[in-house]
Formats: sequence, structure tokens, C-alpha cells
Amino acid sequence: MSTLFDDHSTETANATVVSSEREELILVDADDEVVGYRSKGDCHDGEGILHRAFSVFLFDNQGHVLIQQRSADKRLWPLYWSNSVCSHPRRGESLDYATGRRMKEELGCRSALEPVYKFQYQARYSELGSENELCSVYLGRVESELAINPTEIADWRFVSPDDLERELAETPDQFTPWFKMEWGQLQSRYTSQLEAYTCPAL
Repeated sequence: MSTLFDDHSTETANATVVSSEREELILVDADDEVVGYRSKGDCHDGEGILHRAFSVFLFDNQGHVLIQQRSADKRLWPLYWSNSVCSHPRRGESLDYATGRRMKEELGCRSALEPVYKFQYQARYSELGSENELCSVYLGRVESELAINPTEIADWRFVSPDDLERELAETPDQFTPWFKMEWGQLQSRYTSQLEAYTCPAL
């Protein structure tokens, strides 16, 4: 495990609340064309309304992936483990801008990102609502010390791909549904892109 990050000896970011049920998200069709805007709360009610989203996987120089445990205050999948950053561009934001904003807000860092693929999925979380997203998936490396925002993240750690595979097989219910789908696709269909990050950096 990375000696730079694995002891949690990071600064804590300003514990500012950086998300709201009232923020406007971007509604899209299956071709990712914008069809309107609705609040995050509305987008997650019931079966959900299809909206634009993104997921970021960040790796350290030893090829371990950063995963986070979602805050207990999250409406959907609280305290579940998920990928490094996952969120939505807001009305008027590009994906490039939104991914950078969210890494800064949650992790206190910035990273160059490689877009890999996008996919559509829907997942229900009991009676509390659903994710219904057209999600763009990115890979990148952690390029600075982390400063974790505790209003968004309950816990975090770097894990090797082999250990992650073992955890996903043994305790799948501890992970968010989109994370399991995305990691599976990266492992099976985007092997060369993933290996560029899971192999230790020279």
C-alpha cells in the first residue's frame, strides 16, 4: 500500500457542505443530448430522471485505487464504499469543469483525467429513491496530498486491484451498484487503459 497516503496523514479540507438537493442537474436523453434541468432531489425521486453524471477512479504511484466510503448523511447508499469521486455536472457546467470542481471539493486535489467510456444505468435504493444516470467514467493519478472533506466522505483508503477484486467477491453489498458495474467494465473491456494506472509508475 502507498506509503505516501495509506496512514491517513492528510490534512482535513474545510468541512464545507458542497452539495444540495436543490442544485440543478442536467437532464439528457440516451444520446447524451440535453433535454432540460431539474433539481438533484427531483432527479433522484422514485425511479429517477435520466441525468448526466461522472465517476472518477484515481490511483497512486503503486497502482492502488482510491476508494471512499460515502457520508452517513447521503440520501442514497450512505456508508457504502465507492470509487474515488462520483457526482454530477450542474446546469451550465462542462464535464471537465465539474470533475475538477468535485475532486477539489471532496479530496482537496486536482488531477489530469483520461475519459474512458460512458454508460447508462438505473439503480433503486429502497423507498428513498434511485440513480438514473448517463455516466462518464474517468481514470487518473493522485498528483498531490489529499485534504478530505468529511461532509462528503466518511472514510477512504487505497487498495490494490487484487484486494479490491477479493472484497467485491466476498462482500459485494458493501459497495455502490455503479462502482461494481464500472470496475467490472474497466476490468473486462478497458484492460489496457486500466493497466496504465494499476501498474506502478516508473
